[in-house]
Amino acid sequence: MPLRVLSRLDTAKTQYHHFKAIIVAGMGLFTDAYDLFCIPPIMKLIGHIYYKSNHNPIKPAVESSMLAVALLGTVIGQLIFGRLGDRVGRRGVYGVALMLMMVGSIGCGFSMGTTRGCVLASLGFFRFLLGVGIGGDYPLSATIMSEYANKRTRGAFIAAVFSLQGFGILASSIVTMAVCKIFARIYPSLPEDPPPKQADIAWRLILMLGAVPTVITYYWRMMMPETARYTALVELNVLQAARDMERVLDVPLSQIAEDHPSPPSPPSYPLFSRLFFRRHGLDLLACSAVWFLLDIVFYSSNLFQSKIYRKFLPDLDAGKAVTAFEAAFKVARLQAIVACYSTIPGYFAAVFLIDRVGRVKIQAVGFALMAIVYLSIGVPYKEYWKDHTDKLFMFLYGLTFFFANCGPNTTTFIVPAELFPARFRTTCHGIAGAAGKAGAIIGAVGFLMASHSQDDDQNEDKKASEMEVILIILGGICVVGMAVTMLFARETMGRSLEENENEDEDESAQGKCFS
Repeated sequence: MPLRVLSRLDTAKTQYHHFKAIIVAGMGLFTDAYDLFCIPPIMKLIGHIYYKSNHNPIKPAVESSMLAVALLGTVIGQLIFGRLGDRVGRRGVYGVALMLMMVGSIGCGFSMGTTRGCVLASLGFFRFLLGVGIGGDYPLSATIMSEYANKRTRGAFIAAVFSLQGFGILASSIVTMAVCKIFARIYPSLPEDPPPKQADIAWRLILMLGAVPTVITYYWRMMMPETARYTALVELNVLQAARDMERVLDVPLSQIAEDHPSPPSPPSYPLFSRLFFRRHGLDLLACSAVWFLLDIVFYSSNLFQSKIYRKFLPDLDAGKAVTAFEAAFKVARLQAIVACYSTIPGYFAAVFLIDRVGRVKIQAVGFALMAIVYLSIGVPYKEYWKDHTDKLFMFLYGLTFFFANCGPNTTTFIVPAELFPARFRTTCHGIAGAAGKAGAIIGAVGFLMASHSQDDDQNEDKKASEMEVILIILGGICVVGMAVTMLFARETMGRSLEENENEDEDESAQGKCFS
């Protein structure tokens, strides 16, 4: 028999505490997106300031390194905080992750030195620290929301938390555009002039503003009680779990406390034991593999935006000089446009569909549609699209972000928070997320290599051929992701977290998706 307090959580109507939890948990993802996606326009500012050139001044290796170092920190943060979340408690380390994000954001703005090497080195260090905090936030936010939500709308609530990433991308673009416009008006300059000294303040201000959401939500996070599932099933304190949820659910203690309280049975096997792998190994492998494949594609696509949309970024064309503020503004504006017409609508669609269609189907279909788009623009790229990078092409390429967010980019965040036992939940989510960010690093390195191979002195046909190959490879990875989903993923929709644990089910039930 399930505990009363857990049954009540599973059947609770949507209440104020659900929406509060979405905002409090989602602010970490908001900050994550803000800090990761504000780097492309900031690199334009840094390039004009420290590389003393107006024509695509910054090296691809530098820009990719700034992203990769944050992603490496994210991998480490997911593994460390994922394990701590199961050992110390979700609430116990939730504030620590947020503090690291605050320190990292503010530290990025105070990157030391006035020389190029010193500034980039200190910026890289603080972005690594920021990445550790962001990584810690992933498993904790997903798990806390899954353990607070009812089973009927659990997917939509976790997807809503993750959707704040889209608003973080949009916010980073809006803030960047606003700062660039204000500074350009106060400190006007010509493209042929050196950038004003105040431009060095502009990019630091943009990065430091990323700490604002974390500062606002820190108090609320500290006021959240520990989740009932952790208290009851891991700490084995059923009465305390009922007391904590009495205030959250706004019900009398008598309705959720046990008549004859006795702790649940203690865990029967440790993490990474033979029995653990027999019961949960396939689920962990499936979650990790799909997230790994998805992030190779997702981060490559984001990094390639400036090359794909070169026609819409005049400062990237040789011979067209712009000021530092104009260069950053144009990149941020493009990111805002893509976020508005594809990224954010994709998140909204996921929130609407996730508990109606199911995780497995939406993930498989998302991968399939991404593959179709990549192949449709990749196969004829050299023969047609390289000379027609127009609004239609921009729309088609943007669809990959829509289908990713209304598909695997959202489901990979949700499913690991639903499949595993409470005592392993954040650890397994952290492992799957770390595998994803390892794929993201590969995407960043792939972008670096492709950028080096597409130097300006190459002929256009060779550039087009290489871009064609890249797009086809991304489409192929999506096909592999779809296959892994259909073969190994397990549906979690409409079931309680305890039912999804698969503790007592036959192993043969693990592999089926479409039913």
